[in-house]
Amino acid sequence: MGNVDGGLFPLPRERADPVPGAVHLPDWLSPAEQRALVEACREWSRPPAGMRTVTLPRGGVMSVRMVCLGWYWYPYGYARTAVDGDGAPVKPFPPELGELAQRAVADAYGSGLQEITGAPGYAPDVAVVNHYAHGTKMGMHRDRDERIDAPVVSLSLGDTCVFRLGNTETRTRPWTDLELRSGDLLVFGGPARFAYHGVMRTLPGTADPALGLEGRLNITVRESGFG
Repeated sequence: MGNVDGGLFPLPRERADPVPGAVHLPDWLSPAEQRALVEACREWSRPPAGMRTVTLPRGGVMSVRMVCLGWYWYPYGYARTAVDGDGAPVKPFPPELGELAQRAVADAYGSGLQEITGAPGYAPDVAVVNHYAHGTKMGMHRDRDERIDAPVVSLSLGDTCVFRLGNTETRTRPWTDLELRSGDLLVFGGPARFAYHGVMRTLPGTADPALGLEGRLNITVRESGFG
């Protein structure tokens, strides 16, 4: 994967629209913005209601670790406290993260913003931060615990991953595999809002050492519709 010109300098990666409603904007975050978000994630991950491992209802344990902001996600719902953790109130949703997500939706859809359900007036209020250590992945799933079908904003930090974007009916084909690098933005809404998706693998050692991050961080921002 990747696009190089055979010399010393990589060719710019271009915007991609892998399926209707999904937009991939490479290198959307500047290096300074990436570093600031990594530092923010470190703060958000501290107790109380900090980074934790999630156990699924049938006993399986997710290999990624996560921390929530605004609303606390647990399988399969939301709460105001860390119901499967230390019981502490969830950390507040940062206004600056909401502003960043609103800019992301505007940049992704541009003149087509009005055609995407929930994009005009997008008001995110929840974020889930996932940390992928080396060797971890996430199976195909849908983000469907919200009460509104506004777009999902996904920001990548650290190691590159292979992200699989599927269809809305089944975990099987058709799907599209995307290479998401640090600083990349992926927005999916409209007909892609409830598509199955997952992380097939991460590529260790691909992060910029200046980030001071081992593995991959993924920040997903959503509008819950809970009022």
